[in-house]
Amino acid sequence: GRPLWEALPWFALPFHEEQLRAAMISGEPVRFLARPERSKWVSVSLHPGRDGVTMVLLPENAPVRPKPQVKGGGATADTLSLPDDQVSALYRPVALAIALSEAVTARQVSAVVTEELLPAFGGRQLAIYLLSDRRLYLAWETGFPPGFLEPFDGVALDAHVPGVETLTTGRPLFFESMEQLGSRYPDLPLDAHSGARAFLPLIASGRPVGSCILGFDRPRGFSSEERTVLTALAGLIAQALERAQRYDTESAVARGLQDALLPHRLPVWEGVETVGRYLPGTQGMDVGGDWYDVIETGRDRLALVIGDVQGHGVAAAATMGQLRSAVRAFALAGHRPQDVMRGTNRLLIDLDPGQFASCCYVLLDPGTGELRAVRAGHPPPLLLHPDGTAQRVELAGGMVLGIDGRASYPVTRLRLEPGAVLALFTDGLVEKPGQDIDDGIALLGRALAAAGSLP
Repeated sequence: GRPLWEALPWFALPFHEEQLRAAMISGEPVRFLARPERSKWVSVSLHPGRDGVTMVLLPENAPVRPKPQVKGGGATADTLSLPDDQVSALYRPVALAIALSEAVTARQVSAVVTEELLPAFGGRQLAIYLLSDRRLYLAWETGFPPGFLEPFDGVALDAHVPGVETLTTGRPLFFESMEQLGSRYPDLPLDAHSGARAFLPLIASGRPVGSCILGFDRPRGFSSEERTVLTALAGLIAQALERAQRYDTESAVARGLQDALLPHRLPVWEGVETVGRYLPGTQGMDVGGDWYDVIETGRDRLALVIGDVQGHGVAAAATMGQLRSAVRAFALAGHRPQDVMRGTNRLLIDLDPGQFASCCYVLLDPGTGELRAVRAGHPPPLLLHPDGTAQRVELAGGMVLGIDGRASYPVTRLRLEPGAVLALFTDGLVEKPGQDIDDGIALLGRALAAAGSLP
C-alpha cells in the first residue's frame, strides 16, 4: 500500500520516471535495465492497463560493454574510432543489429539506440524524428534540456534545419563544434555552447523514415571511418523503425479489438468475488487470442471461462471474439458444460479450418459451491484452500477445439469450500522455454499459496 517511490527508492531517478511516464502515456509495455544496487541489475517491465500499471522485476546479468583501449597509458581520447582495436570496431554494428532485431516497437528501437549507441560512442544526447505526412515528429529524446526540442516537433520538410536537410538530401551532417553548427544555421537555436552534433538520415531500402540526432558534450572530430560506421548504423535503425511502425499499426488495431471484446467488468454476485487480469506474456506481438469471461447463465449459476486461440495479432483477436461470443451464447441458452464445449468446437471448425484453441469452462452454483467443469486442451486450474494450501485441480480433458468435430468433453464434478479460490489461467503464464509446463504450474501454485497467506 506504499507509494512506489517509498517501496523502491531507486526508481525515483529521472530516467526511471521517464519510462513510467512513457508507459502510462503510450499504453504500450516498456522494458529496460536498472541497477538498484552497485552490483545488482534487474530487468524492469511496465505493463499499462485499464486499472493501472503492473511492474515486473527480474534478476539480470550486468550488460557487457566493449572496453576502450588506452594508448601509452594515457587518457582515452574522445573519439568514436579505435584504429588499433578491430574487435571493438566490429562489436558496435553487430551488437546494435542483434539488439535491434529483438525490438518490435518504435519505443523499443529507440531504447536500444539509447542503451547501445550512446554509451558505445560516448554520446550524451539523442533525438529520433519519424516522418508522417511530410512532417517530422519527435518520437524519442534523451539528454536535451526540457522543452528544447518542442518547437521542432512536426516541422515541415521545407524547413531550413539540419534534421530536415539530412533526410531530404540523404546525406549525414557532422558538426565538430557548436560554433560550426551555428555558422551553418545562424537562425537555429542551440541547446549548448560547447559540443558536437551528428545528424543522420534514417532511410530504409530507399524509403525515408526519419532522422536521428546524436549529441556530444565536447567538440570533437569525425574521421571518415566514424562517419561510415554511423551512417551504416543509421540504416540499421531505419529498417528497425520501419518494421516497428508496421508492428505498431497492427498492434494498435489488435489491442483495440481485444479491448472491445474482453469484459470491461465482471458480474457482482453475492458470496462470490471474481477478478480478471490480462498481461502480455512476450516481447513480441503483445496481443493474442487469450480471453476470459464470467457469465450469469440464469438458474442461479455462474459460468467461468478462459481460453487461448493459437497465434497473435488481429487474426487471433478476431477469432477470440467469435469464440467468446459463441461460448456466451451457448451458456445463456442453458446448455450443459459438455454441450457448450462441443458446440464451440464445431463452430471453430466451420469458421476457420486449421485454427485451434484451448478452453476451460466451469459452471458454478454459488449457493452450494458445486461446480461442473470441462476443458479442451487447456491447463487445469489451481485451487487455493481456506487453510492456505494450493493444489492442481485434475479435470478430465478433451481435445483442443478446432481439430475433430466429433470430439467429446467429459465433465468433472467437485465442490468449493467457503473461502476457497479457483484460479484459471492460460499457458503463457506458466510456459517458459526449456522448462516443463508442469514445473511452471507448480511454481504458480506456490505463488498462489504465498499470496493467500498475505493479510
